[in-house]
Amino acid sequence: MPKGAEKQNLLGLSQDGLERLFEGLGEKPFRARQLMQWMYQRGVVDFDEMTDLSKKLRARLSESSEIRLPSELSMHHSSDGTVKWLFSSGFGQAIETVFIPEASRGTLCISSQVGCALDCAFCATGAQGFNRNLTAAEILGQVWYAMQALPPRANGEPAVTNVVFMGMGEPLANYRNVLPVIELLISDWSYGLSRRRVTVSTSGIVPHIDKLADDCNVSLAVSLHAPNDALRNRLVPINKLHPIDELLDACWRYAKQHSNRFITFEYVMLRGVNDSIAHADELAGLLKGKPAKINLIPFNPFDGNDFARSSAETIRHFQERLRGHDLVATTRKTRGDDIDAACGQLAGKVSDRVRVRLSEKNIRMATA
Repeated sequence: MPKGAEKQNLLGLSQDGLERLFEGLGEKPFRARQLMQWMYQRGVVDFDEMTDLSKKLRARLSESSEIRLPSELSMHHSSDGTVKWLFSSGFGQAIETVFIPEASRGTLCISSQVGCALDCAFCATGAQGFNRNLTAAEILGQVWYAMQALPPRANGEPAVTNVVFMGMGEPLANYRNVLPVIELLISDWSYGLSRRRVTVSTSGIVPHIDKLADDCNVSLAVSLHAPNDALRNRLVPINKLHPIDELLDACWRYAKQHSNRFITFEYVMLRGVNDSIAHADELAGLLKGKPAKINLIPFNPFDGNDFARSSAETIRHFQERLRGHDLVATTRKTRGDDIDAACGQLAGKVSDRVRVRLSEKNIRMATA
């Protein structure tokens, strides 16, 4: 390795990438699988402890490579058991990661960008602005850290059973780094999660919904939040590029390609904005008879935002109306709001913001 050269971080590197690394060292490709098991299944990041690799190979790995983990800035515990971490992303930036424990599962909500450029009207992350995409190592590092920090479940399973790309950022705007992370999450040599236990949430970057359908069969959630283009243009500005009909067509293609797997549509409940019975009927008209589930999300307020949460009664009536149309509709329980870890509240620490003007050109650049 040339003097002064930066070591390669192996965390988040794809299996193909690791195999090429070992081939370059004159080693068999199966060494990649051994390394993945050490890193992800055993949580070992010191090459010297990887005892089924030769001493010579361990020395060569130490010379040219490293397993660099995220740097924790803070950790907060909610009264309901939710845990939130703040991780440094360098140069005064920070991202947030949230763990939500439940009786049947433990869900880790991970970030894919430092901030977000899509500027959804009700989201604290978008209000922070956008700085940069996270690398695959920074994304997967959140999972590695939580897996090591949290005690196992009562049945002996790891604390984290589900991973959702619902933290800071638009995952499909960082496709090149998100895809290898998904592949590692479902690989038997790393975390071995079921495809149904990995969910990618998007505000509606249609070309990459189609690309995800071709590349990786995982669960898809779509931030819809409005039943018509006029209202969604206001709440979710990317709708001006990919309106509802175009977005839904991509969703049905995704579902059909994966045996009519249900698409989850997220719908934040905003008082007096999108929560009327007429809105519920209009939403049902879009989704009835389709492989769709609707997740109603009580709005979680944050400083500098004028929206208010719909009342519990309004949400209940909205849900009942959807069910009356034979739709599957659930209401997300608010978790972690006492530590600002609830849905829509993740803001991290974003400085040196780059305000990306929403345009077809910029979307293409962000998702290339």
